[in-house]
Amino acid sequence: MAVALASVAATTRSILLRDTDQRINGLLAQEAGEFANFEEQGFDPETGRPFTDPGRLLRVFLERQYADLDEELVGLVGEVGSRPTQIIQQREIPVDRPLHEDADARRRIYASPDSSGTLDRPEGEIRWAKVTVARYGGEPAAAFVVAFHPGREQARADEVFRVLLAISGVALLMTTGIAWVVAGRILKPVRLVRTTAAQLTEQDLTRRIPVHGHDDVAALAETFNAMLDRLERAFATQRRFVDDAGHELRTPITIVRGHLELMGDDPAEREETVRLVTDELDRMSRIVEDLLLLAKAERPDFVTPEPVQLAELTADVYVKARTLGDREWVLDGVADREVLLDPQRITQAMVQLAQNAVQHTTAGQRIRMGSRADGPRIELYVADSGPGVQPQDAEVIFERFRRGTARRGVRGTGAGLGLSIVRAIAEGHGGRVGLRPTEGGGVTFVLTLEEARP
Repeated sequence: MAVALASVAATTRSILLRDTDQRINGLLAQEAGEFANFEEQGFDPETGRPFTDPGRLLRVFLERQYADLDEELVGLVGEVGSRPTQIIQQREIPVDRPLHEDADARRRIYASPDSSGTLDRPEGEIRWAKVTVARYGGEPAAAFVVAFHPGREQARADEVFRVLLAISGVALLMTTGIAWVVAGRILKPVRLVRTTAAQLTEQDLTRRIPVHGHDDVAALAETFNAMLDRLERAFATQRRFVDDAGHELRTPITIVRGHLELMGDDPAEREETVRLVTDELDRMSRIVEDLLLLAKAERPDFVTPEPVQLAELTADVYVKARTLGDREWVLDGVADREVLLDPQRITQAMVQLAQNAVQHTTAGQRIRMGSRADGPRIELYVADSGPGVQPQDAEVIFERFRRGTARRGVRGTGAGLGLSIVRAIAEGHGGRVGLRPTEGGGVTFVLTLEEARP
């Protein structure tokens, strides 16, 4: 900004000085041209004939002229190298020693072979133009000189330059202040990002940056907040995995240790102990696998959608589920539509719901499976004819390690993670899982997904 303002001031001064030079050169040329025309075409008013005396010519011409401000019109009469006499016509001259008072300057101009030029003096610069008046066939006997003192014009340009510099200085200070304030406001979110990042710890990831506006800085703050959301979810998943693993694995480890410590030498007792320990280790393995699956549900690659024929997928799941137990399996209906989803995850969720229905029904009871399209959504469902779910348990059963208060049939061997996995798969597809009462008794688990066509 300072360089730009200084350049503007310097350019303005250069333009003013250039205009001054052009005006002065034009003025000198005009005055010299007027005298040349008068010398060629003028007549002596006393005789009515052309001028024969150079002094008379100069005097008559100068009496009819009116000098401009800072201009001198001087007539010089005399031989070259001698002290010329002078006839002066001038106005106010802003110098200590005008040309008509400076004999040396007059002599130099009179003797100069040039018709115009610049004379540098301690009192100031003089721009001049000269028209010589020659005797018939002889040396110059006189000369008309128009001289201009540009000091006042140049001082005016310098004054404008100084005023522009002063105004530029004030503008620079104001601009600097405004820029400081504006830059501070613009960079405030950036400093807030830095401060927030410095205050973040593994134990506190809840801080967020307030977002105002829709500019690039606001986009940066939104991106940073989104990153914090992902970090918070990742740390929460990690902590939950550790807590869940510690909570659920503590009991089977205690059981295994207790049986091993109490195991005797009796072969039958040792065989029973090995069987119990193996069963607990298998349960621990299932718990760890389920926890790892739930932890993976937070990753963006948890589901890998691909084009799938929903009718074919429903039929495949039905065939696989029939081997889970001796029940009356019914393929209730299929939706003939191509959708975009992860067939492996959907199969895993539907088989888990079928396994849950088997655990809460008895041999010979009906379990219906199917899929249907409901407007822009698709639904996959498993309906059993068991004792149903209590209203207070409708949300609890989808939480980790939670079971309903009223069990439906024989208690299973799971850790209460199956329905949590189903919910994670549904949410991974942008959908949800819920339950509805089954007509005639029982419960229907419904996997609802927003339709995504390939």
